[in-house]
This record gives sequence, structure tokens and C-alpha cells, in this order.
Amino acid sequence: MAGSAARALLRRAGIHSGADQILSRSADGMTLSTPIEAILDGRDAILAVGMNGEPLPIAHGFPARMVVPGLYGYVSATKWVVDLKVTRFATDRAYWTERGYAEKAPIKTFSRIDVPKPLAGVKAGRVAVAGTAWAQHRGVDAVEWQVDDGPWREARLAPVPGLDTWRQWVAEWDAAPGSHTLRCRATDGTGHTQPGHRAPPLPDGATGWHSVVVTVT
Repeated sequence: MAGSAARALLRRAGIHSGADQILSRSADGMTLSTPIEAILDGRDAILAVGMNGEPLPIAHGFPARMVVPGLYGYVSATKWVVDLKVTRFATDRAYWTERGYAEKAPIKTFSRIDVPKPLAGVKAGRVAVAGTAWAQHRGVDAVEWQVDDGPWREARLAPVPGLDTWRQWVAEWDAAPGSHTLRCRATDGTGHTQPGHRAPPLPDGATGWHSVVVTVT
């Protein structure tokens, strides 16, 4: 995406003492709150006006949208932006925070299996197990995968241009006949490994290991 650096725009407008959020409002009245610290800490946060060398499509937020890597969209990705307000979380509450979601929502380290697909049938023998992992603003250092309740094995990682890029991973499995459960987990650049405990998106993002069940014949 192409646009103006949110950090430079914010500093040019001025930051009042004690301010800790940007409240952004879209043309349809939606409001999102973004921690000011996430704009100023050096990440590539932008007010985007272009995509793939073209003006930003309407579906993606034309004429401008917020893009702040490392935060869930409900606090970082306002489409059709018409107003930005430098304020405090204690003073102004956005749509989702009024409904119980966390004010600050860094994306949690996560991974998924893309192939084989859930409930797929595969032939016995060498099978590719592959997927993606992400930990924006921290990077992905490792992905491990598991068959049933066996040992965790390390997958191969594809190169990425930066910390904010989703990382592809792949492994080879000598699949034996039967029904099997495949799982994966990622470790980010800080050494944190995603937990196996399952939690729903409310209030600050889901957790748990992604799994798929496949049948080998």
C-alpha cells in the first residue's frame, strides 16, 4: 500500500499532553481507537491512499484508510477515513471498545495449516504439510507441527522481507493409513510460543493451536 506516514502526520498536527489514542471515524460513522504508542514506535503505520500501484479501491477504503501493522483490525484499519481525533481512551470510546473488546490489541502469535485441508483424504506415503504463521512487529522464528499426540517437529520457513509479513512454512510427512490429527504452533521473535489453550476473539484475540483431521488411505 502507498500513503502518508501516520507518525509524521500525527507529529505535524501536534500531540496534546496526556493523549494516548487516535479516534478515527469512517464515512459510515464507524469509529476505531488506535494507541498513539503504536503510531510513534517506528512501525510502518500509514494513512493509505493507494494499493498495487492504483488508487485505493472503494472496497478497501477509498479515498483513505488506516493501516497499522501488528494490531487487530478493530483498532487499526479504519476504512473511508474522514476524521482523526487525538484524544484519550478515558475520554472517547470506539465502537468495539464500548462492546467489551480491549483498548489495545496487539496481534497474537498464530499459525495455521493450509494443506491438507480439514477432512481431506490423502494417499499413504510422503505428504506435504504446509501453512502460514504471523506475529506482526515481532516476526516468526519457528513453526512446529505435530501428528496426533506425537513429538513436535520443526518445519522449514520461507524467507520474508520484514517482521510484518506472514511467513509460509512447509514440512514432509510420511503418512500412514488411518485417521490423523495435525496441529501447528509458532514461536515469534521474542521467543514466545503460541499457547495451546483455546480462547475466543473477545476481548483481545483468539488463542489455541490450529488442527485439521485427515484420512489416509
